[in-house]
Amino acid sequence: MRVLITRPEEDALPLARILKARGHDAVVAPLMRLHFHAGPEVSLAGVQAILATSANGVRAVAQRTRRRDVAIFAVGPQTAQAARALGFADVRDADGDARSLLAATLRWARPGRGALLHVRGAESSRELETLLCHEGFDVRGEILYDVAAETVLPTPIAQQIGENPIDAALFFSPRSARIFRTLAAAAHFDTSGMIAACISAATADALLPLAFREIRVAEKPNQDALLDCLS
Repeated sequence: MRVLITRPEEDALPLARILKARGHDAVVAPLMRLHFHAGPEVSLAGVQAILATSANGVRAVAQRTRRRDVAIFAVGPQTAQAARALGFADVRDADGDARSLLAATLRWARPGRGALLHVRGAESSRELETLLCHEGFDVRGEILYDVAAETVLPTPIAQQIGENPIDAALFFSPRSARIFRTLAAAAHFDTSGMIAACISAATADALLPLAFREIRVAEKPNQDALLDCLS
């Protein structure tokens, strides 16, 4: 199966290797460009844990501090894996989405033991911070990166016609789905023969009204469950 990956290159290339190991042919065509913000060292004084809702959040904070002794509360397996690979010693995996991380944080942390630092992108939601503040936590948000959208379909997508069609596309967020929907519609790109594998129902909804051969939603909001949609 020829599988389209639209994630930023930093995430797309490792995913392409995983797909190859599963017997698929990856078409890497990022629809977004990741930019880490330069700046002074992020202060972790008085922080009981770092909230990481993406692997990019972990990568960004690792560039802005040498400390690896503060706990990482990771949204899911890929984020947890990135944190461990970067040397963080105490990594906990909520194994889900932002709601799962909220519930896990309420088990793992206590108000009054120190602040929670949410490392996130410029486009990321602040809902997790707001909900934890309502639970009595001192929550700090640090915007450490941004993800810019492409304005046209990348060439590898536009050229997938004739003998080399794309069989399936992976969508990891509503935002990436919306970007693909907008650019595909503008380019009159035919998606009717493709399977859309979506990490959540909200992501699937963001593809509408594009027509696909089939839209599949992962049983759990993580990469492994999303890849299982290709089976």
